[in-house]
Amino acid sequence: MSWLPLLLAIHVTLAVSLLAPSLLLPFVLQRGGAAEQPGGWLRVLMAMQSSGSLWIGAGLALTGAGLIVVLGTSLLAKPWLLVAIGLYAANLAVAAFISRPNLRRLLRLGSEGDADGWRRIARRQRYLAYAMATTVGVIGLLMSVKPELW
Repeated sequence: MSWLPLLLAIHVTLAVSLLAPSLLLPFVLQRGGAAEQPGGWLRVLMAMQSSGSLWIGAGLALTGAGLIVVLGTSLLAKPWLLVAIGLYAANLAVAAFISRPNLRRLLRLGSEGDADGWRRIARRQRYLAYAMATTVGVIGLLMSVKPELW
């Protein structure tokens, strides 16, 4: 039995779920009031945003190392993979240093009742989520097409 399909499926699932809160929370939070009574998906995304990231990141690193063991280290010399890893690292940096602090501010403004400030930050967060989702799409394209970049 080859471990590759299972390992790859777990790796991709963890990679997407590590970015999912930053991609989805700006759209799930509705008009600032959703933070007061968090429902099902909102509660899951907020838990992933706060405490789940460390465990998801550790699992992602382990499955990535497993993929390198199964596929060989020559895979690390492929330009499409290097570009995809670079884009993913940039996306993680944006999620950690821009998106998450703004989401915390958004939740705080929602509980304080500052509707204008909430709308301004929420709009910015949605545009940021669109950019991050586009980057995830480019990574998926690179992974599936495997173009010769140089």
